[in-house]
Formats: sequence, C-alpha cells, structure tokens
Amino acid sequence: GGSSHLEQLKEAGTDMQIISPRPYQMMTSENPRIVQWFTEETNTIIARQAQLFPKVFRGVCGLPLTPGVSPKAVLPYLERCVKEQGFVGFLLNPDPGECSGVETPALGDRFWYPLYEKMCELDIPGHMHSTGCRSERLSYSLHFINEENIAVVSLLNSNVFNDFPNLKIMVSHGGGAIPYQYARFDAGSLRRGGPRFSDTVLYSADALALLFKTVGADRCLFGTERPGVGTVKDPKTGKWLDETRHLIEGFEFLSAAEKKMIFEDNAKKLFKIQL
Repeated sequence: GGSSHLEQLKEAGTDMQIISPRPYQMMTSENPRIVQWFTEETNTIIARQAQLFPKVFRGVCGLPLTPGVSPKAVLPYLERCVKEQGFVGFLLNPDPGECSGVETPALGDRFWYPLYEKMCELDIPGHMHSTGCRSERLSYSLHFINEENIAVVSLLNSNVFNDFPNLKIMVSHGGGAIPYQYARFDAGSLRRGGPRFSDTVLYSADALALLFKTVGADRCLFGTERPGVGTVKDPKTGKWLDETRHLIEGFEFLSAAEKKMIFEDNAKKLFKIQL
C-alpha cells in the first residue's frame, strides 16, 4: 500500500535510476539450471521496465555464473543482454560459491581475463557486488564488504589494469573498507590507480567524506537503496535512513562541479548514458 517506485524516485529527486537484480537474492550457489532460469527471467523484467520507461531507467544485468565454472560460459549471454536487451553494464560477482566452500580465484587472477576481454570489447562497466552468503558465521552484508576488500586489493596488486587499460569496474558500498584501511596496504600498489570507481551507498557524513577525500569525486557515483534500509526514517532528522543526497550537498569541501560529477556526470560517462 506504499508509494510506487516512480513516485519514490520523484520524491527523492532522482531523474534516472540504473537498476539491477537484487544481488543477495541471485543465489548463484544453487542448481546451475535454476540459476540460469532465475537470472534470465529477472533480467528480462528489468529490460522490459527500461523499455517502458526509457527516460527513467537503465538496466544492469546479472550473470548466471556458478561455482567452478569459467566466465567463458556466460560471455554469449552477456553479449545478448547488451546487444539485444539494451543493458548498460552487469553485476560482477566475485564469489559465485557464496561462502559455500567452493572458492573462486580473486579478480586479479587470469581466471577472469576472458570476461575482462569481453567487457572491453563491448565497452561496458562491471558493477562489483557479491551475492548471498551461506556461512553460518557471516551475514551477507559483511560478506559484501569482505569481497569488496579482497577484490580491490587483488586487482591493484595484479597486472589487470596494465593488461586491460580500458577496463571499467565500479565497487559497491564505497569500496568496502578500503578507504578506511587505505594506509594499511602497500601505498605504492594502491596508487597505481586504474579505471576503478565506487558508488556512494554509505549512510553517514563521515563515511562519505572519507570516501570522496580518498578516492576523489571524479571516481564516485551517487547510489542509494530506496526502498531498502530507507524503509525506516531517522527519528533525529525525519529523513529516510538511506537518504544521503542532502549530506553530499552540504559538503563545503566539494565544489559545485564535483557534486555534479557525483550526482550525474560520472554515471553518464561510465554507463554511456545520453539523455
């Protein structure tokens, strides 16, 4: 009985939203045939939504990559999603096994090179976001952050960005804990840079400020989870818990041009969106 998706976007002041399957519900460690079916059906619904509202939505597809399977297996489907269904990127899941005991090489490993080659060929970004977590001692939310940390350090300590200088990867949740733990790692390797981006799905002014000061406004794309944790309002402010636009707008250390990068320009550039 709540407001519609479109009504919530209007209320939040969002002109366009890039939507994807809900990562923790993709269940990539289940039966591969079910994973294939569920992923395709979910992507089809997203593609249809983007077709119905082309001025409001763009789609980022999920991939039915399961444990122990080479990324080569999903390349034809990824190409079909981009060329036939109009997707502008895809979810890059670094742990198809979902903590089930079947480990997949980290993103800096050559195991992933066929996928990186296809990404560069199609000129699309990968949105790095793990799926669920079957561990009894680790929640899926913590699993997200752990996988983001592993992925970033693995990529920057590898030759991936040398071998694929045009590769575009965006990391979820402000890059995991990397901005906070920046000094703990080899500063030389982290300064290699590369076409790496982060979303701003963080929930406090301090966390967002640290992200921008560490990564740079030109590498951050505004993101939120509404509806999500924002289904509850902060009693102190009266705003939804994940309503962070006002926090970014209030940062005096960011110029107007930098705020525009975060809210609009970076997404248009990374996902090649023309309005």
